[in-house]
Amino acid sequence: KELRELFDYKIFVDTPDDIRFIRRLKRDLTERNRTVNSVIDQYLMTVRPMHIEFVEPTKKFADIIIPEGGFNKNAIDVISSSIFHILKRGI
Repeated sequence: KELRELFDYKIFVDTPDDIRFIRRLKRDLTERNRTVNSVIDQYLMTVRPMHIEFVEPTKKFADIIIPEGGFNKNAIDVISSSIFHILKRGI
Protein backbone atom coordinates (compact mmCIF):
# COMPACT_ATOMS: atom_id res chain seq x y z
CA LYS A 1 0.00 0.00 0.00
CA GLU A 2 2.74 2.50 0.93
CA LEU A 3 4.46 2.01 -2.41
CA ARG A 4 1.21 2.50 -4.35
CA GLU A 5 0.71 5.87 -2.70
CA LEU A 6 3.97 7.13 -4.20
CA PHE A 7 2.69 6.83 -7.77
CA ASP A 8 0.47 9.28 -9.61
CA TYR A 9 -0.65 6.61 -12.09
CA LYS A 10 -0.66 2.87 -11.72
CA ILE A 11 -0.50 0.73 -14.86
CA PHE A 12 -1.09 -3.03 -14.90
CA VAL A 13 0.23 -4.88 -17.94
CA ASP A 14 -2.10 -7.87 -18.21
CA THR A 15 -0.21 -10.50 -20.19
CA PRO A 16 -1.89 -13.88 -20.76
CA ASP A 17 -0.58 -16.78 -18.65
CA ASP A 18 0.61 -18.80 -21.63
CA ILE A 19 2.61 -15.90 -23.05
CA ARG A 20 4.26 -15.26 -19.66
CA PHE A 21 5.16 -18.93 -19.34
CA ILE A 22 6.57 -19.18 -22.88
CA ARG A 23 8.71 -16.07 -22.34
CA ARG A 24 10.06 -17.53 -19.08
CA LEU A 25 10.71 -20.91 -20.68
CA LYS A 26 12.61 -19.42 -23.62
CA ARG A 27 14.66 -17.14 -21.36
CA ASP A 28 15.52 -19.83 -18.84
CA LEU A 29 16.50 -22.35 -21.52
CA THR A 30 18.77 -19.96 -23.41
CA GLU A 31 20.10 -17.55 -20.79
CA ARG A 32 20.12 -19.71 -17.67
CA ASN A 33 20.88 -23.09 -19.19
CA ARG A 34 17.98 -24.76 -17.39
CA THR A 35 16.01 -27.83 -18.41
CA VAL A 36 12.41 -27.75 -19.56
CA ASN A 37 11.36 -29.84 -16.56
CA SER A 38 13.08 -27.53 -14.07
CA VAL A 39 11.36 -24.48 -15.59
CA ILE A 40 7.97 -26.20 -15.54
CA ASP A 41 8.45 -27.37 -11.94
CA GLN A 42 9.46 -23.89 -10.77
CA TYR A 43 6.56 -22.31 -12.62
CA LEU A 44 4.00 -24.68 -11.10
CA MET A 45 5.45 -24.71 -7.59
CA THR A 46 6.47 -21.07 -7.18
CA VAL A 47 5.93 -18.64 -10.04
CA ARG A 48 2.24 -19.30 -10.73
CA PRO A 49 1.16 -19.40 -7.05
CA MET A 50 3.11 -16.19 -6.31
CA HIS A 51 1.56 -14.47 -9.32
CA ILE A 52 -1.92 -15.43 -8.13
CA GLU A 53 -1.22 -14.34 -4.55
CA PHE A 54 0.81 -11.17 -5.06
CA VAL A 55 0.63 -9.85 -8.63
CA GLU A 56 -2.94 -10.48 -9.75
CA PRO A 57 -4.51 -8.71 -6.71
CA THR A 58 -2.68 -5.47 -7.60
CA LYS A 59 -4.72 -5.25 -10.80
CA LYS A 60 -7.68 -3.77 -8.92
CA PHE A 61 -5.57 -0.77 -7.90
CA ALA A 62 -4.49 0.10 -11.44
CA ASP A 63 -5.65 3.31 -13.07
CA ILE A 64 -5.02 1.73 -16.45
CA ILE A 65 -4.99 -1.95 -17.41
CA ILE A 66 -3.26 -2.85 -20.66
CA PRO A 67 -4.81 -6.06 -21.99
CA GLU A 68 -2.72 -8.46 -24.07
CA GLY A 69 0.52 -7.20 -22.56
CA GLY A 70 3.06 -5.70 -24.92
CA PHE A 71 1.03 -6.77 -27.95
CA ASN A 72 -1.56 -4.02 -27.44
CA LYS A 73 -0.06 -1.28 -29.61
CA ASN A 74 -3.03 1.08 -29.21
CA ALA A 75 -2.83 1.04 -25.42
CA ILE A 76 0.92 1.52 -25.49
CA ASP A 77 0.58 4.46 -27.90
CA VAL A 78 -2.03 6.15 -25.68
CA ILE A 79 0.09 5.74 -22.56
CA SER A 80 3.27 6.86 -24.33
CA SER A 81 1.50 9.96 -25.62
CA SER A 82 0.13 10.76 -22.15
CA ILE A 83 3.55 10.39 -20.56
CA PHE A 84 5.11 12.58 -23.26
CA HIS A 85 2.58 15.37 -22.61
CA ILE A 86 3.03 15.14 -18.84
CA LEU A 87 6.81 15.41 -19.21
CA LYS A 88 6.49 18.23 -21.72
CA ARG A 89 4.40 20.24 -19.25
CA GLY A 90 6.93 19.55 -16.51
CA ILE A 91 4.47 17.95 -14.14
